[in-house]
Amino acid sequence: MRSFKIRLYPTKEQEVLFRKFIGAERYIYNWGLSLNNELYKAEKKKYSANVLGKMLTQYKKECLWLNEISTATLKNSIRNLDKAYTNFYKKRAELPKFKSKKHCKLSFYSRYDKIYFKDNVVNLEKIGKVKYKSSYNIDLTRISKFSNPHVSYNGRCWILTLGIETKIEEIKLTNEVIGIDLGIKDLAICSNNMIFKNINKTKVVKNLEKRLRRLQRKVSKKYELNKEGRSYIKTSNIIKLEERIKKLHRKLKNIRQDYIHKSTTSIVKTKPCRVVMEDLNVKGMMKNKHLSKAIQQQNLYEFIRQMKYKCEWLGIEFVQVDRYYPSSKTCSCCGNIKRDLKLSERTYICQECGLVIDRDLNASINLANYR
Repeated sequence: MRSFKIRLYPTKEQEVLFRKFIGAERYIYNWGLSLNNELYKAEKKKYSANVLGKMLTQYKKECLWLNEISTATLKNSIRNLDKAYTNFYKKRAELPKFKSKKHCKLSFYSRYDKIYFKDNVVNLEKIGKVKYKSSYNIDLTRISKFSNPHVSYNGRCWILTLGIETKIEEIKLTNEVIGIDLGIKDLAICSNNMIFKNINKTKVVKNLEKRLRRLQRKVSKKYELNKEGRSYIKTSNIIKLEERIKKLHRKLKNIRQDYIHKSTTSIVKTKPCRVVMEDLNVKGMMKNKHLSKAIQQQNLYEFIRQMKYKCEWLGIEFVQVDRYYPSSKTCSCCGNIKRDLKLSERTYICQECGLVIDRDLNASINLANYR
């Protein structure tokens, strides 16, 4: 099962319907949460998804505008609420909160068995045929089964996300084993001398971040000028500036995401039989106030996640070594462990065999030799 993103080109009327579906899904989530909260206070229980579904059928007779919305969309909202309450009872999360119109994700579920593609349009239940464009080498018109379809708005365009069952292509793998060491100076250093630089140090990203800082200072000053007591007045100029800030955040996010996709794809395209990486404690690393921003921008967890599923697609063995494995402190030539190695030492010098090698390359070779 693979996830696909397809860009939609709705008409103005269809875009209004999209926003109605999003609002209705949020409204039903809050309605169900209110009922569950009352029952929880009284009996420390919750309504099941089936019971809430039956209550929704009766509630739709009172709120006639809900009949414009697909029942599958509304029931998906109830299922999401049920999952949130289940996570609360199992102490995996806090008590669910009401969804805000301002901060709610602009997304809604569409009924999977009503979706079909034909003549550059996709059919969505109670919305109709919407124009789309796809760059995938798959004939969508021949596919009849889709999984978990969602329509979302990313601030620039509407996107249909869905899962499609695809066959895994069998490829011939080489006998090569690749060790990958992730870092801050460079994103990834491979044992086969492939190096992926830090995208955040490029001129394009630096200029975008510089522009972002200027806009953030500008909007901050405008808030201070429009302060009345303890509250702030949001003027039309502030709203415009915040929209520009959102666009820059989205652009930076897309640049980093695209770079990670290209980096991971180029590694698996070498067709190694085995890929070895460290099991990084990213949450613990983020506690270092001097490095937390650089670590966050590198998206290390996302790099590992993508390597996992891309190796799985091609039948490559993916191994994660223990996070306490001394890959950086061990000599890749003689196996001697240098206990006093500092983070500032970028070149590894072995006191036993005299090996002089880049610290990150030494770590990646040790990962490749891991058994």
